[in-house]
Amino acid sequence: MSNKFKDLINKHQISQSKLAGIIGVSRPTIIKILSGERELRVSEADKLAMNLGISTTEIFGETAEVEVILEKNLSKKNPKLKQRISVPARNVEKFKNALLYITQKIGALPNVGQTVLYKILYFCDFDYYEKYEEQLIGATYIKNHFGPTPREFSAVVKEMIKEGKIEEITTKFFDKDQKKYIPVISPDLSVFSGRELQHIDEEIARLGHKTAKELSDFSHQDVPWISTEIGKNISYEAVFYRTKETSVRTYEKN
Repeated sequence: MSNKFKDLINKHQISQSKLAGIIGVSRPTIIKILSGERELRVSEADKLAMNLGISTTEIFGETAEVEVILEKNLSKKNPKLKQRISVPARNVEKFKNALLYITQKIGALPNVGQTVLYKILYFCDFDYYEKYEEQLIGATYIKNHFGPTPREFSAVVKEMIKEGKIEEITTKFFDKDQKKYIPVISPDLSVFSGRELQHIDEEIARLGHKTAKELSDFSHQDVPWISTEIGKNISYEAVFYRTKETSVRTYEKN
C-alpha cells in the first residue's frame, strides 16, 4: 500500500484492530494491505473515508497532484506539481464567507461535519448555476466515491484558521470521528447579493438536516457527478442535463 495511506492511518492514530473493524476485514488482512501484499478495495476505502469524514482521494491519491493557489499567494507556486488551480480573490472571499455563514447557521448540529459541508457547498454552487446560469462561489469540485469534494476547501480553511476566522475540531458522530468547523467571527454578507444569500438559506433549509450518507447518496443521483470520471473536475454545464430527482429549475416545455 502507498505511503500516503500509511501516513493517513498514523495521522488519525488508527490501530490495526480498529482499522480492521472499520473496513470489515480481519487483522491479518490489514497487515497484508499495509505491507502491499493485497490492494485496498474501493468498497473498503469508502468505509474508511466515511468514518474519517474525508475524500477517498486522500486515501488513494490523485492521478496528478493539484496545488490550490489563492490569488494573493500566486508567488508561492510549486513548479514540481503537474496541475494548479488559481482561485481569484473574489471567489476566495465568497468561499470563506459562505463557509462562515453555513457553519454559523448549522455548524453546531451533530450531523454537520466536513462531508456535509462539502455537499452543501456543492449544491449551493451547482443549483445556483442551474437556476440562474451564473456562478455563486464558483469552487472546483472533483468526483470521488462518496460524492463531490471542493478542491479549494483545504487551502481556504487552512488560511481561515491562520487568520483566526474559524476553528477545526474533531468530535464523534455515533461511533465515527467527525471533523467540524466552528466560526470565530461573523461572515461579511456584503460579498453576496440578496438573491445569492436567499439561495444559500434555501439550500441550508433543504439539506442541512441530512447526514453525510444521505447527502452522498443524493449527490450520486446528480448528472454532473454521474457523468464525470473518478478524480476529475465536475462540469457546471452538466446541470442542464439533470433529471427530475435533482433538478431545481422549472424549464419551459417546447
